[in-house]
Amino acid sequence: MLYKFKSRATADLIMLEPQGRQIVAIIGKTPGASGIVTAAQIPVAIAALEAAVIADEAQPEAQENDEAAVEERSDVVRLRQRAAPFIEMLKRSAAADVDVVWGA
Repeated sequence: MLYKFKSRATADLIMLEPQGRQIVAIIGKTPGASGIVTAAQIPVAIAALEAAVIADEAQPEAQENDEAAVEERSDVVRLRQRAAPFIEMLKRSAAADVDVVWGA
């Protein structure tokens, strides 16, 4: 399943299911086939995502002398990278006072 986020203020944003479910859960919504973040809920959703990004980045890094861990870490897409397009969508939607919805 794909998560397709839509807003009248931006282009559509498509995420694979695991990442979409993670983002939806972080903003306090029930992951599922469809949902909505109302314009009034957007500031809280942005704050939750930004806090999750900070918490993700605060996790201890692998030891620098562990060559395999360093190589693996360089290939990892962090939450900041995954959440950035959605945070931008939320910010633009808030500025336009429109909701963000998602569906399968």
